Amino acid sequence: MYYLSVKDLTKVYGKKKPFIAVDHISFDLKPGEILGFLGPNGSGKTTTIQMLLGTLSATSGSIVYFGKDFFKHRSEALQSVSFASTYTSLPYILTVQENLRCFGLFYGIQDFAKRTDPLLERFGILDKKHDHISSLSAGQITRLMIVKAFFTNPKIVLLDEPTASLDPDVSQEVCRFLLEERDRTGLSILFTSHKMEEVAELCDRTIVLKNGHIIADDLPENLAHSVSLYQLRLTIIDGMKRAVALADKFKVAYQLEHRVISFSLDEKEIPKFLNQLMQSGVSYASIQVQEPSLEDYFLKIAEKSV
Repeated sequence: MYYLSVKDLTKVYGKKKPFIAVDHISFDLKPGEILGFLGPNGSGKTTTIQMLLGTLSATSGSIVYFGKDFFKHRSEALQSVSFASTYTSLPYILTVQENLRCFGLFYGIQDFAKRTDPLLERFGILDKKHDHISSLSAGQITRLMIVKAFFTNPKIVLLDEPTASLDPDVSQEVCRFLLEERDRTGLSILFTSHKMEEVAELCDRTIVLKNGHIIADDLPENLAHSVSLYQLRLTIIDGMKRAVALADKFKVAYQLEHRVISFSLDEKEIPKFLNQLMQSGVSYASIQVQEPSLEDYFLKIAEKSV
């Protein structure tokens, strides 16, 4: 059984001039799966998450959590679903402890400190336990939102840009934590991010939204290879003009930066092209071959959206 099944989910705003924010999307979330949820700004990611939480009503379609219709069993489903986002916060007049305690009451949690303190310590904010939210930095609030999402022992966590305001070292710690929790408890995670290296590292599978439609559903590495070429980067000792002439002859895209030239090639063409450079008398001091990345894919689809 899937933890989450979404079928033909649709959100339309307005009647006279309707705008379709999410257009008949369908996907499933398996137990223990980390599912990337990507797309340019305005693609429908946040709208979808809001519908999955019930904070925004769907125009049509269905959401099924743990085999039950979400629209009929919302309260029951949300006992096992949690959410964290960089773009939301908590009541500023309450302390960290008061906020978490209030949230825990919705879940009937009794062993409050036993659950929250280890997580607060893990993310370096245990000493802020009695501080008001208004005194915390953006990064500390983001870490607190992650604590809030996990101390209830959820089966599904919806994470919307959870590392957007964090320093790189803290972002890495969050990613390690997510993998550890998935392996320890078997929970499922829906993960949105604009940090493509995180998506590639964390996600078992990636869905891509564009203009409210799902345009791809595949492994991160397969998406990267679907639109991008390898980069062959050479530091030229002698023969830069011949290298450029060869690229022009075979219609190979390239970029120049001082004595460095980067060619965009299909992986299978790299050995042949290097041989042609050698036969043309081009000599180079160093060579690098860079695989296409998920960021290349994301930039490509974002470029087409403009």
